[in-house]
Amino acid sequence: MRDVVVSTLPNGLRVLVQEVRTAPVATCWVWYRVGSRNETPGWTGISHWVEHMLFKGTPAHPAGTLTRLIDRLGGRWNAFTWKDYTAYFEVLPAAHLETAVRLEADRMTNTVFDPDVVAAERTVIIAEREGQENLPVYTLREEVEALAFKVHPYRQPVIGWKTDLLAITRDDLYAHYRAYYHPGNALVVLVGDVDAARAQAMVAEAFGGLPPGPPPPPVRAAEPVQEGERRVVLRRPGGATAYVQMVYHVPAAGHPDLPALLVLDGVLSGFGSAIPFDGNAGGRSSRLYRALVDRGLATEVSSGLTPSIDPTLLRISATVRAGVDPAAVEAAIDTELRRLQDIPPGADELARVRRQAQAQFVYLRDGVFRRALALGVYATVDRAERLWEVADGVAAVTADDVARVARTYLTPLRRTVGWYLPDVAVAREVAA
Repeated sequence: MRDVVVSTLPNGLRVLVQEVRTAPVATCWVWYRVGSRNETPGWTGISHWVEHMLFKGTPAHPAGTLTRLIDRLGGRWNAFTWKDYTAYFEVLPAAHLETAVRLEADRMTNTVFDPDVVAAERTVIIAEREGQENLPVYTLREEVEALAFKVHPYRQPVIGWKTDLLAITRDDLYAHYRAYYHPGNALVVLVGDVDAARAQAMVAEAFGGLPPGPPPPPVRAAEPVQEGERRVVLRRPGGATAYVQMVYHVPAAGHPDLPALLVLDGVLSGFGSAIPFDGNAGGRSSRLYRALVDRGLATEVSSGLTPSIDPTLLRISATVRAGVDPAAVEAAIDTELRRLQDIPPGADELARVRRQAQAQFVYLRDGVFRRALALGVYATVDRAERLWEVADGVAAVTADDVARVARTYLTPLRRTVGWYLPDVAVAREVAA
């Protein structure tokens, strides 16, 4: 693998180390293969909640001391939970990397789940969810995903359903922590101004004595093939205009069609990034922007595809311009998708998307944070090597490949359409 040192400890912990000597900084990431994909109805949001609890301290690092410790070293730290994984990271001067490694090993097994702290955090997380509920784009996305997936847990929101957040107990959280937080279900990624052999020794010393842990419960649910279009119209108070979302089922990260689908996404709305949480699409030269924004049908349009462990969704989202019928926006999107199926992108258009993609893959090497993020994402959803396979694959995608995957995956039978309509009448009822 390209300048990445790979190893596995006897307890199953996978370790990736990449030396980057451009600045005296380093980053430590610990990835756990657990997210909303691993949750069951009644316990949705539990992975995200456990993520919050790992900032509440251990006997060696009591609550409040963790953040002060990282601040004192001149670093920053945070975490996030997604459908396929939960990740924790620190970015700090390279001389203090070992401190971050030891801290992560400590909270992998020794996090305190104090009942009073759990109760306080319930309020925080429900407030976080209620804040999201005020965003029309978020609420529509929840409805569309829940409809697009009938059985696969990708239908569940990462933050969880509110009723589940009210019911989850301290013991539920602790059991989830014990089931998924152990070396056998984790990956450590270290990138920065560090000797690879020394970095591996740090990880072995900090994590090597931890037990491997039990195999995580398998995710057996497989989404059946969608055999007809699904629709949802959400009428809620809030928002000044309508929104349209359209999603299509596409394969998992390891599928050979991923590079062509990423280029297709780039043709539609500009090549944003090959990894989630990094970069934005919405290029003004893209097909959807010209068809919707330039024509005055929408104020914003985007598309996106997040590489995932299991088959996932390609998403198109548009903010309808005030006074425009959402049906006109949907029809314009549909026209562009049919055009892409019938007429492959021209040489200039394909070259432009390739240049955008090339730039994004160069940006992934910009600093230790992005390098570690990219390595961690692909190593968790497939293999770390998949990152470079995708980069090479995108460069080799042809116009015919784009048209082929458009015909294969962007079909009405495989799509789910959602409209969000701000409802003044509902708003009055709620106010009353």
